Amino acid sequence: MVDPHRGLRAWLVASIAAVFLTLMVGGVTRLTESGLSITEWKPISGVFPPTDSATWQAEYERFLRIPQASTTHLGITLDGFKFIFWWEWIHRFLARAVGLVFAIPYLWLLWRRRIPDGLKLRLASLPLLTLAQGALGWYMVQSGLAERSSVSSYRLAAHLSLALAILVVAVWTWADLRALARRDVADEPPASDAWRRAMLTLVVAVSVTVVSGAFVAGLRAGEIFNTFPLMGGQVVPPGYAFDGGWMRGAFEHPIAAQFHHRVLALLTAALALVMAWRAGRSSRDPLTIGRDGAVIGSARPPLTQAAARAIRVVGAVALVQVALGIATLLLSVPVVLGVVHQLTGALLLTVAVLALHRCRGTNLPTTMQRSVA
Repeated sequence: MVDPHRGLRAWLVASIAAVFLTLMVGGVTRLTESGLSITEWKPISGVFPPTDSATWQAEYERFLRIPQASTTHLGITLDGFKFIFWWEWIHRFLARAVGLVFAIPYLWLLWRRRIPDGLKLRLASLPLLTLAQGALGWYMVQSGLAERSSVSSYRLAAHLSLALAILVVAVWTWADLRALARRDVADEPPASDAWRRAMLTLVVAVSVTVVSGAFVAGLRAGEIFNTFPLMGGQVVPPGYAFDGGWMRGAFEHPIAAQFHHRVLALLTAALALVMAWRAGRSSRDPLTIGRDGAVIGSARPPLTQAAARAIRVVGAVALVQVALGIATLLLSVPVVLGVVHQLTGALLLTVAVLALHRCRGTNLPTTMQRSVA
């Protein structure tokens, strides 16, 4: 049977890929300290980079007026400025392109009446959230242009959080459409309530852990205590007590940011690995045994084989992510490893969301089944 939503699913796959590409370039921009090299926000004319020496000199002089030019990039030459400028320009160019990837196909599919009524509002949120992401990105950059030599870690975390929200909406909608296509082949029963709650807990834990990494990046906390598993020879690192109060220190002190990210990462990975181990056992058909030892029947397993495989994938990606995180820390955050670590965090969230959706089976809400029929 022909899948009526094939084009819609293809658009969502392209959108997901665009988000990952932007996260990759954004990671390079952050790790090379390039994010403040363009000091003005020009949504239209900013698409065109400098083309002559006079324009380059003007951009260079504007950059020299901000605090970062006399701290992080002290003594930077025009050629050095061009290097960081190009990374930020590519990042902004891609952000605009992602907005078009979300907006143009959505409008075309809407005009062609290819978007089901039950998904119109949800999918409309994708171009709108992307527009908000651009505004939030500039709001983040503004925090580093006047009194600071870097952007606010709070705004950086918000910027990453919105990118992850866009990713989750696209991934979940794609999974909804895939589940509808699977119903034409065979119905897949949902996992037990306990497994669905456990997977939701894991998705939340992964999300919080990834966002906590933004505070590590914003505070440059990865450049201290480059040892594992101890920090400064202690489980709780020296200097963890804060004069300004725990709540403020937890989000503004580099030592706390790294310690909390470590703890969250290890706990999340442990949860993912335990669930992956339990998934294999839970997906087997449990037998009901009588008092005399005879088999008197079997019950439906709490987890399907497909859901169990999805959860095991989550465990495998979590293990890789922990290894990457440790290597990134021990090597003092090299650019390539730092970017791969960020991308793998987004990948971990993606496979966790897909596993959660798989635990639902093909039993989608009745309202959705009707709207996309």
